[in-house]
Amino acid sequence: MVSDGGAEWRETRQQAVLAHAAAAQRRREAEQAEAAALVGAFVAEARRRGLATTRLVARSHDGRARYRTGLHGWYIDRARSRAVDVDGRFHLLTVPRSLRARLLGADPQPSPPPLVVGAGGRDGESMPLHVLLRRRLADGESSAAGPATP
Repeated sequence: MVSDGGAEWRETRQQAVLAHAAAAQRRREAEQAEAAALVGAFVAEARRRGLATTRLVARSHDGRARYRTGLHGWYIDRARSRAVDVDGRFHLLTVPRSLRARLLGADPQPSPPPLVVGAGGRDGESMPLHVLLRRRLADGESSAAGPATP
């Protein structure tokens, strides 16, 4: 009886898929580690320069509602939709609209910082994280940072 090799081919293909997925996961982890190091260096430099923090505000996805948060840190983009908190965690400050958030405030959770901010977004505008962080440091106390708090 002659085997058609179907089972062998499926096994080889499955191994290739698993190897590809593992390589992609290693790449993501390396990129996240690199981005986290950039954010950590930013926080250290911002503190060294005495860059004032601000209370961070989250916005609804549609941009119509603003919600207070318990976070303090630095906005890193002019739209104030991305920030780094004083503990060196990266936050996307867009949240779903909700009455609960209106009454009690929003609690945006930290997310792994990307090496390229906005990559894959609908507007096609993306920027390397290190450029955003460097610009924020260069802006100092400018209006892009938002109002300072003690």
